[in-house]
Amino acid sequence: MELDDELCLCFHVTRRKVANYLRIEKPRRPGQLADCFGAGTGCGWCRPFLRKMFEESQQGGVPDLPTPAEYAAARSSYVQKGGGTPPPGAAPIDPP
Repeated sequence: MELDDELCLCFHVTRRKVANYLRIEKPRRPGQLADCFGAGTGCGWCRPFLRKMFEESQQGGVPDLPTPAEYAAARSSYVQKGGGTPPPGAAPIDPP
């Protein structure tokens, strides 16, 4: 996943926005990333990835994330199985 790829597909928050938020705001808990344009407050799919970015930023590393296509496909599967409900305006879910 590149910096300008969306990490939160519900609110269209890019990996770059999250990385900059981590660098500038220095949140103390992963849950504070919700203050970054609402990241993680939609369907919930991106929360583990936000947590991973938070943890890696605490250690000075860069997380290894899936490709955008893999990420979107896994999110579609997650939502179709009842894992969460994207808000209006979220990235569309791929058909089963």
